[in-house]
Amino acid sequence: MSGSVYSTAEIDLPDNLPIPTGYHILVVHPKVNETTAGGLFLPTDIKKAEDIASIVCKVVTIGKDAYPDTDPRFSDGPWCVEGDWVLLSKYTGHRFEYEGAELRIINDDSVMAVISDPTKVSRATA
Repeated sequence: MSGSVYSTAEIDLPDNLPIPTGYHILVVHPKVNETTAGGLFLPTDIKKAEDIASIVCKVVTIGKDAYPDTDPRFSDGPWCVEGDWVLLSKYTGHRFEYEGAELRIINDDSVMAVISDPTKVSRATA
């Protein structure tokens, strides 16, 4: 599938979200558009596959032990902050739904990149 299926539309998050412990990060999946950039309707099974294998998420909360100064990997500081859009490997972390929001808890070192616009990202298919 070419072109991004992700939307930057505001994501409604419920109150009292789970708080990530330790070095974990709570992220939310962006909404998958109903249609492609060319206007083609996405079938439900395609939308579900994009949700499951999503590679783009928005950082909601970062656990208190994430990005410790004592770890040489993070000597330049945290790899992301709350509110950042981040790029992940597909199927990374623990997916779950909380009051209708599609969330994931990932490890702090699972963040591959911070991106400015999730609508410019799409999974490579071949």
